[in-house]
Amino acid sequence: MQAFTTSLGVQCNYCHVQEGRGGRNDMASDEKPTKKTARQMMVFARELNEKLPAVVGKSANDTTRVGCATCHRGVPIPKPITDIMTEAAANGGAPAGIAKFKELREKFYGGQSYDFSETTFITMAQRANAASKYDDALAYLQANLDYYPKSTRTYVVMTQMKSAKGDKAGAIQALEKAIELDPNNAQLKNQLQQLKGQ
Repeated sequence: MQAFTTSLGVQCNYCHVQEGRGGRNDMASDEKPTKKTARQMMVFARELNEKLPAVVGKSANDTTRVGCATCHRGVPIPKPITDIMTEAAANGGAPAGIAKFKELREKFYGGQSYDFSETTFITMAQRANAASKYDDALAYLQANLDYYPKSTRTYVVMTQMKSAKGDKAGAIQALEKAIELDPNNAQLKNQLQQLKGQ
């Protein structure tokens, strides 16, 4: 049971009924849906581990086994951070998405639960851009620079977003910053010449 609580970042009463505040857990009760789900997930993991060697073409001893932590990584509901941020942004735009990132980073940074790399905000910017929410896209990229000020990728994507918004001068400025950070990148230099119309 200790492996379950560690893998999901929960206490025993997440699945087991607790008798009164701070009381003992009723381990026999099947009242909580989470306990029923846990049982099904244990069966699922066992079946997956039985089939996995044939799927990957390795012996059982050479096949990595799947366990709760494989997906959960310390959270009860294993969801990509970008999906959680997108849900928050649905009601409050980029500021809400960014606030959710900061909240999760404060709680989980240093662990394996969520991806706090520069890719997260870039993905959020691309999603916002696809929805023609250019200001939100740029807000995500600016937030990314707070954490990764030397991110060439962020400035490259910012160039694309500013171009999509019709801000040619801003796009040129962002691309020039990307080249400043990666001065040997011939592809970016070519893009800059094209953007300037040379």
